[in-house]
Amino acid sequence: MKRVGLGALASAMIIALVQPAAAHASLEVKEAKVGSGYKAVINVPHGCEGQSTTEVSIDIPEGVIAVKPMPKAGWKLSLEKGAYARTYDFYHGAKKSEGVKRVTWSGGDLPDEYFDQFVLSAFVAGELKPGTKLAFPVTQKCPKGELKWNEVAAEGVDPHSLEHPAPQLLLVAGGADDHHHHAQSGDVKANGIALAGPWTRPASAGGMGVGYVKITNEGSAPDVLLGASSDIAERVELHETTISADGVASMKPVKQVDIAPGQSVELKPGGLHIMLIGLKEAIKDGPVKLKLNLQKAGAINVDLAVRTSAPAAGEDEHKHKHHQH
Repeated sequence: MKRVGLGALASAMIIALVQPAAAHASLEVKEAKVGSGYKAVINVPHGCEGQSTTEVSIDIPEGVIAVKPMPKAGWKLSLEKGAYARTYDFYHGAKKSEGVKRVTWSGGDLPDEYFDQFVLSAFVAGELKPGTKLAFPVTQKCPKGELKWNEVAAEGVDPHSLEHPAPQLLLVAGGADDHHHHAQSGDVKANGIALAGPWTRPASAGGMGVGYVKITNEGSAPDVLLGASSDIAERVELHETTISADGVASMKPVKQVDIAPGQSVELKPGGLHIMLIGLKEAIKDGPVKLKLNLQKAGAINVDLAVRTSAPAAGEDEHKHKHHQH
């Protein structure tokens, strides 16, 4: 074998060995439609030179509005808000001129041996241009030091040459119409109960899924949500996420949910929700069949649409007003 071949082989081995250490904070979904909802999932792959990560902050780029972060058990969640550079159109004529500019999860403990994800639900303003790239700078703090993933490559510079690149999102053409229509699919009215905007997230077989829906009691008597069932899961439970005074999120089972006449109960991220435990198959494409069991109305079947992010704020409210015309 020629020496040059051995040298090339040695170089390739060195590159292979150092690549894992170069892993950086990144977006799981790197494209989003303008004028549509977007679920930003930030992957944090490692700590700071062997140390645990205890704080993660994400700066929100201009034009990404109506941001709502997902709580994480054991972490305190804080928001920094401010004015946008301009006023943006939101769903159905609404305007947004201020909102969340930075999200911080703190007080947790993510060992260097593990990775984790930090999640935001947001809306990509329709005023932004397709082809634009938006940076989501991430600051990762550890007991002795921090990492700032905030570098953006200049025009003509290879992003892979950066030591600490910021996660970037590529905007593509699109709009809110398909998103809005998708959110309304699966609405049901039966026995004085109206179910609106039922949805679930993609999930792997053997894991856990989650179900969300707005339940309105349109009858004259109180009713009680006793539970739910689905052929796709070993068991289904009602759960509630609560946040303590110090900002730590926790989840606990709920035996039943009372629904007064003329009132609504919304099962949504960060609050009441349905847990699909022991999935018999992966949740990829909808709909997912679910049966709700109510004390007065009885069993009501509903189809959960599969989507990656929650309806943006104001979307469901408009939908229900529309149905009342």
